[in-house]
Amino acid sequence: MTIDSNLIKTLTNIGLNDKEAKVYLSCVKIGTTPVSKIAEDSGLNRVTTYDILEKLKKKGLVSHFTKKKTAYFTGVSPDILVDEFERRTNDLRKTLPALKRLSGQTAHPRVRYFEGLEGIKMIYADTLTSKTDILNYSNSHEIRIRWPNYDKEYVAKRAAKNIFLKEICPKDEEGEIVKNNDKKYHRKTKLIPKEHFDFTNEINIYDDKVSIVSYKDELIGMVIESAEICASQRAIFNLLWKFADSFSEK
Repeated sequence: MTIDSNLIKTLTNIGLNDKEAKVYLSCVKIGTTPVSKIAEDSGLNRVTTYDILEKLKKKGLVSHFTKKKTAYFTGVSPDILVDEFERRTNDLRKTLPALKRLSGQTAHPRVRYFEGLEGIKMIYADTLTSKTDILNYSNSHEIRIRWPNYDKEYVAKRAAKNIFLKEICPKDEEGEIVKNNDKKYHRKTKLIPKEHFDFTNEINIYDDKVSIVSYKDELIGMVIESAEICASQRAIFNLLWKFADSFSEK
């Protein structure tokens, strides 16, 4: 009986070549049988058929045993074949995000960590490359305790580079001083009473990056490079910026 060409096509679509498909289908059709019968049914010579059977064994599609020096082969159940290729498909699906990242199809956050004052200064140096306004949450007092020359070593440089900064910080004595110098340092500051905004670290949102620096207990920081995360943080900042003045009026 001639093997259905549609069955051969189905098997070639899942990775077998034409001859492998014919041999596997012959094994399934005939059942446990020697190489000579499989060769006859598939229309291939005995040597070629044996070589193909060895390949199918390695793929787990046929099993064999030897009886009186004659090798007998059996094709695995089509149900097992389907289960195996479903497993492979699921494995591929699980690795899809990694494959997309490898090809650059998905944006994945790049995170860099820094420690100590010199490490923190590197974070601020990165903000000086910004092509966008910097959106900033900060505590003016905490920064200057840890970095006494902050205004000279960073703020003045940012202003000289004409990088505009929008800043939200707690309303305290240090915050008022900062706000009074906005024009000099090319920024706009909004102060929120500490009962509404007791913020002790600093966050900068710029370009496709978000930097976070902790000043209170230990001097550590990170820069997250992700367009998606940055867009979310920018939206949150803009919402708070819009309503910041109303907090001061309460």
